[in-house]
Amino acid sequence: MKIAIAQINTIPFDIEGNLKKAKEYIKNAKDKKVDTIIFSGAFLCGGYYSDVLEKFPVIEENIQKAMEHLATFSKGIQIVMGTIMDDDIVVCIMRSGRIKKIVTSSDEIVEIAGLKTRFAFDIMDLEPIEEENLIIDFLPSISKANVEIIKDASLVAIANMNNAYVIHVNRVGANDEKSYDGGSRVYSPDGELLARAEFFKEDLLILDDFKGEIKSIPTGMDEEPPEEFSLDYEYDLERTYMSVCQATRDYFGKNGLEKAVIGLSGGLDSTVCAVILADVLGAENVLGVSMPSKITTDLSKQDAYQLAQNLGIEFKEIPISPVVDALKQTFGDLQGSYTMDNFQARTRATILFGFSNEIPKCISIATSDKSETYMGYATINGDMSGGFAPIADITKTKLFALAAWLNKHRKQKNVIPQSVLEKRPGAELAINPKTGKPLMAEEALMPYEFLDEVIWRIEILNQSKEKMMFHKFVYEKNNSVSKQQKEEWLDKFFCRMASATCKSNLMPVFPLIDEKSINKKVYNAPVTAKINFERIKL
Repeated sequence: MKIAIAQINTIPFDIEGNLKKAKEYIKNAKDKKVDTIIFSGAFLCGGYYSDVLEKFPVIEENIQKAMEHLATFSKGIQIVMGTIMDDDIVVCIMRSGRIKKIVTSSDEIVEIAGLKTRFAFDIMDLEPIEEENLIIDFLPSISKANVEIIKDASLVAIANMNNAYVIHVNRVGANDEKSYDGGSRVYSPDGELLARAEFFKEDLLILDDFKGEIKSIPTGMDEEPPEEFSLDYEYDLERTYMSVCQATRDYFGKNGLEKAVIGLSGGLDSTVCAVILADVLGAENVLGVSMPSKITTDLSKQDAYQLAQNLGIEFKEIPISPVVDALKQTFGDLQGSYTMDNFQARTRATILFGFSNEIPKCISIATSDKSETYMGYATINGDMSGGFAPIADITKTKLFALAAWLNKHRKQKNVIPQSVLEKRPGAELAINPKTGKPLMAEEALMPYEFLDEVIWRIEILNQSKEKMMFHKFVYEKNNSVSKQQKEEWLDKFFCRMASATCKSNLMPVFPLIDEKSINKKVYNAPVTAKINFERIKL
């Protein structure tokens, strides 16, 4: 018996569009003499969003109508599809032109491809049942660091524990923060991988006696991550790039957007964002704007221009000093330590929003990275502003590695100027009184190698400041750091992180990339809170 797994990119609530895709895949499966085709959970709805379904019951009515229409295409083929009924996810089995069975529980046994089958709505909660031969898993898998290793091990364990074939039907494509990596697959009862669909692409995976093609996996995705913090991100760079590109492509495409405008500072963050935008949208659809101030160095202006030339994107240079000077004169005597910094950042945002207003189907891009998001090292209504933030879940040290990887692996090599990879990051918003030069980010914060290890120890090891003081950081092994300096950096990190929650909550949509995140969709910390990161003394 032939089975097909339909791995399709859907749009939430685009029931007619998702239905059209389903019919195309069913026709393709029939042409290939397939007996049963399996779609993902909540397929026609494009995902399960209970609050929206509750507010607009007409959506569920339309889903039901579409399911009944789809059933008419089940003549000569069995259709298995996860759907929504009574505000819950169920499985609908269609045969002979009509809906034959609605499965509402993981404990219910039905016959699929001649095997006693269960549907796993959450495979991790599945209890073994002796009489089953096949488990179909509908739980989607978001592209995040280390998820593939965990998913593979879990599915193999389920197959072994239940002595059953396991089919994992994943989504592909991105919806806002969630970028699904595809890679739908089949395991034998002894845990052997029998077939696997494409990663980050739509696919119709054909199984003949549960065997099929095993499509290749992005480099490093099936490798164990380092047990200790490491600046060697090589194992996760291809997946990171593919996931960010998919998230960007779908955010623009699904929202009817075609063009992007981005501020080019000559720094790492805007450079990586510009490369991704050019790759996804095409160079002709990206406008890079250099907005130098009196503090901006000649090297930064040169790097911004050179990047635009290398990528072939449109480039403009608009000095912001006249606007900033006018604001300063209008405001009067400035006492606030960051007022002038913010004037510059917000002036640049205003210019970018102006271009996005003037250019049809265009949005501006926020270029903040994960390290800055944690530390609140960005300006509300300034460099945080935009319609999309591609790299907000990628740390600074990983971005350096990704930039070097892009220069090596893109079809057009070495588009990122070497000076961007070598220069110390800095916003060039203020002068350091000690050096008389533009203030570097690490002078305002701490070394990024240290900062990013703090983030890693929080997200992966759940360590407290006390435990971090006890453990030696990678940065300490290569540099002389006193106990007092380390404690000052940690105090600064936790203090700034606690006060930066409002900023992370205001960040535009950004895709989940790392195993853990500060994204408000998965880290629901209230803005109004007072966390003591040390043990209280009573």
